[in-house]
Amino acid sequence: MRENPDYAGGDLGWAAALVADHPWATMVSNGVGGAGPVVSHYPFLVESAGADELVLVSHVGRPDERPHRLGDQELCVVIHGPSGYISPGWYGLPTAVPTWNFATAHLYGVPEILTDAENLAVLDRLVAHFEAPMPNPFLLRGTLDNAAYAARIVHGTVGFRLRVTRAITKEKMSQDKPDGVVDRILAALDGAGPHANAPLAARMRIAHGRASAG
Repeated sequence: MRENPDYAGGDLGWAAALVADHPWATMVSNGVGGAGPVVSHYPFLVESAGADELVLVSHVGRPDERPHRLGDQELCVVIHGPSGYISPGWYGLPTAVPTWNFATAHLYGVPEILTDAENLAVLDRLVAHFEAPMPNPFLLRGTLDNAAYAARIVHGTVGFRLRVTRAITKEKMSQDKPDGVVDRILAALDGAGPHANAPLAARMRIAHGRASAG
């Protein structure tokens, strides 16, 4: 992804927040023997983070670790934040062209393969994270029977830790537009039209310093 100072995202803390809000990510690596890019999709959790540090954990189902050559080469994890079409008809200007607003992070590092015990702990955290809002969370090791089942199936997955060694972040949220145009874009995104997009509107307000304190 080409870096553009006008649409720069943020530091690794910014990227960590994007991962936390949008954990379903795209993994990209070089294939075996010049086979070309290998692309997979898995959820990621933030293990630790700061302005200058970001460590992610995830897993793949066997045998996805082989074409990715996990642990042997650099992996790129693409985080997809809110995005959507921006119509030129919303600008209220005599001349305009459409665009696409988005927030994303490309996070690079060489994965560290986890032991089965470490992998099971990550899977336990992953399930607990997504079950937490449920009225009756179904936890991976919530019962003895399910804990035994999880211990058996963990061998069908490969867990890994990714210490991010370089990152490219980007947030294009109509920063180049005057306030009046931004107002009209936000009104359209919050409306009921075919390209209404409330999550993108909320992200735009944050980017423009308009998010409410509540």
